[in-house]
Amino acid sequence: FDQGPASPDLPMNRMLLVLKRGDEQEIALPTLIDDQQDKNSPNYHKWMTPEVFGRQFGPSDQDVQQVVQWLQSHGFQVAHVSRGRTVIDFSGTAAQVRDALHTTIHKYAVNGETHWANASDPQIPAVLAPVVSGIFSLHNFGKKPQISILNTQVSAKYIPGGSPQFPSSSGLHALTPADYDVIYNIGPSPSGPPAKIAIVGRSNINYQDVAAFHSVMADGASGPQIVVNGPDPGNLGGGEEAEAVLDTTWSGAVAPTATVFLVVSASTNTTDGVDLSEIYIVDNNLADIMSESFGNCESAAGAVEASFHSSLAQQAAAEGITYAVSSGDSGAAGCD
Repeated sequence: FDQGPASPDLPMNRMLLVLKRGDEQEIALPTLIDDQQDKNSPNYHKWMTPEVFGRQFGPSDQDVQQVVQWLQSHGFQVAHVSRGRTVIDFSGTAAQVRDALHTTIHKYAVNGETHWANASDPQIPAVLAPVVSGIFSLHNFGKKPQISILNTQVSAKYIPGGSPQFPSSSGLHALTPADYDVIYNIGPSPSGPPAKIAIVGRSNINYQDVAAFHSVMADGASGPQIVVNGPDPGNLGGGEEAEAVLDTTWSGAVAPTATVFLVVSASTNTTDGVDLSEIYIVDNNLADIMSESFGNCESAAGAVEASFHSSLAQQAAAEGITYAVSSGDSGAAGCD
């Protein structure tokens, strides 16, 4: 599979250096999250802002500055330190990665696709080990859309009216938002301010697809607000777009009063746009609920990736964000 080393000037944009919490912080954080869910606790539903979370559960200013200076000393451009002090977003070249992290970037051909990836584990100076978990990531083997799409077209006759019906002679039946209201006894929207739902994406969409769905279904929902985090990747089509359209459409259909955000981040040679969108949502405290429909088998995740997702999920919980990730339409045994 190895096609040889990458050109020294290959762009390595938006790499993520994962920061580490101290031992006392690692003990205190789960306790706080438990208290936030305990009705008998004075901390019940007292959510944190990303900045407060970072000050309380992130490395010190001095430690963060030491890491930033080390990156800059090797020629990397540091875009920003996350508000929650979970990650540092930085960019450079394959040559800078080789010199600073002591690993080379190679081209790999896998299943007819070309990928970039590190040929060995990156190395971090021992002096930074107390505050750095590692680098996530140095490859572009991205997470996969978890949607299963029927290969055959299903013909249905649209019968307009107060309750749209989609009967099919094939025996398959399309479900509408009204069906979900009945099946799950959703009932009227709860009182209080409308919920905010953020959808994790790495492809833009044709906005009219979502608007047309809500118009036909007359479900009262409006289209999503599209947030582009960095360069716009455009509409990538296929499962990339299908997941984004499906998630933005149905989150609005089931919760018509909610404000739906589609956060779109372009993937780079080193980092999955899905992960960049996750960080944006959590670190900007964008919504009450985050929904993600991309994934990989857990066995393929390294220690730093596991640390990244665990740390970000804890920050989301402390902020009061419901962090929902699809297990895949193939079910729990999909990886087998």
